[in-house]
Amino acid sequence: MPLPLAVTAVIVVVISLIPLGYVIVESVDTGWAAASALLFRPRVRELLANTVMLVVITVPICVAIGVAAAWLVERTRVFGAKVWAVLLAAPLAVPAFVNGYSWVTAIPSLGGLRGGVLIATLSYFPLVYIPVAATLRRLDPAVEESARGLGIGPWAVFFRVVVPQLRLAIAGGALLVALHLLAEYGAFVFIRFDTFTTAIFEQYQSTFNGAAATMLAGVLVLLCLTLLVIEAVVRGSARYARIGSGAARPAVPAELGWQYSPIALVFLGMLIALSLGVPIASVLRWLVVGGSAVWEWDEVSSALLQTLGFGIAGAVITCALAFPVAWISIRHRGRFSRVLEGGTYISSSLPGIVVALAFVTTAIRYANPLYQTVVVVIAAYALLFLPRALVNLRAGLAQAPVGLDEAARSLGLSPLSSFFRVTLRLAAPATAAGGALVFLGIVNELTATLLLAPTGTRTLSMQFWSLSSEIDYSGAAPYALIMIVLSLPMTYVLFSQSKKAAGL
Repeated sequence: MPLPLAVTAVIVVVISLIPLGYVIVESVDTGWAAASALLFRPRVRELLANTVMLVVITVPICVAIGVAAAWLVERTRVFGAKVWAVLLAAPLAVPAFVNGYSWVTAIPSLGGLRGGVLIATLSYFPLVYIPVAATLRRLDPAVEESARGLGIGPWAVFFRVVVPQLRLAIAGGALLVALHLLAEYGAFVFIRFDTFTTAIFEQYQSTFNGAAATMLAGVLVLLCLTLLVIEAVVRGSARYARIGSGAARPAVPAELGWQYSPIALVFLGMLIALSLGVPIASVLRWLVVGGSAVWEWDEVSSALLQTLGFGIAGAVITCALAFPVAWISIRHRGRFSRVLEGGTYISSSLPGIVVALAFVTTAIRYANPLYQTVVVVIAAYALLFLPRALVNLRAGLAQAPVGLDEAARSLGLSPLSSFFRVTLRLAAPATAAGGALVFLGIVNELTATLLLAPTGTRTLSMQFWSLSSEIDYSGAAPYALIMIVLSLPMTYVLFSQSKKAAGL
């Protein structure tokens, strides 16, 4: 293992542990008496109840919708399956806070837990649909055919044979949904639904009360770590790879028949109409109401350029930082590589508000010249979205076997030349996909940007939030539309990469 690469990877992981260390150190400094007074009060119980109920209700709904939609598209002859497959991934292009804005302007009375579950479900069900659909594409149908040959009915085959093979995809998708629910801020502010994230942000804005905000952040971190443990238990240690002779083949799509086809089409149509149609229609309606006056081109172009700058710089730097960890995890597997990966995943699972508070405090105390600079913002983005780059880089490096690198060196190429001409070229598509996903996350990020951005910074999300908070829904509409348009290509990259991972 090259020493410079190992040292770089360790530094990346140590930096990524700053938010977790911040919460631990601040909690210890607060002391038990003050901490207990801040934690054991009715307000915290209310926030805990709201947050837990939101996760407990929304995650199963997203799983049910995601699995049902994936099965209809991948395993049945539903009309327009290829079109539905793309449309069902498209809601990820609509930021959750834009969804909240759209639904509140359509139904002003929407609020509370019911509104939170509705908006969160429509925003995040694709996080379950995409991995489940990809898994269904690559499942060998021979096992299902054998079960049917033994006289087991279709429903029993689905629940006893298919669903167990989807456990990894379902558990991973459910974890992503739950973590997004804990981190979401803007969508729940629109509907006046209080969670830990909204309370931490309000505490920070109103009084900059470090102890109170830190205690709430500590509870939020414990919830995140609890979700990681639950996902690991649910995932289990079973093997899901097919071992044996023969070749895998696509499953034969099932015929729904005249009695079920209309139900399937109505289900898919309503899902797309609610998750994609409502926000787009709402944004277009406010653009029409505002007319040409809402397009303040100087402000819009400045916000667009700043967002592109943050997105491109964040994507490039995040991929560069993820590369040493990905290289070690593929080329030097072992306990050291597992520790490195675990450190990045645990820290990056924390909500943006916690990461932002950690970087604000660290910059003020130990690196004051960096406070309110672009460097801190990019560092926070890199920490938040490191796993998106890491997962794709690992897949790309795995497709560049070490044997090819050794063969290139045996032909006289230097190690550096071999890396650029062989390894990097093979890993380039996966690297580009990772960068695209990081860019998508940065464009739609709100809380960390609001807290960390230098004075005068106005990204698309910040401009949208500023105007919508002032009830200027027409003025906010152009920024919402541009965010959606920017995010759509990246969402398609995510969908196409899932198909490529399935071997299609």
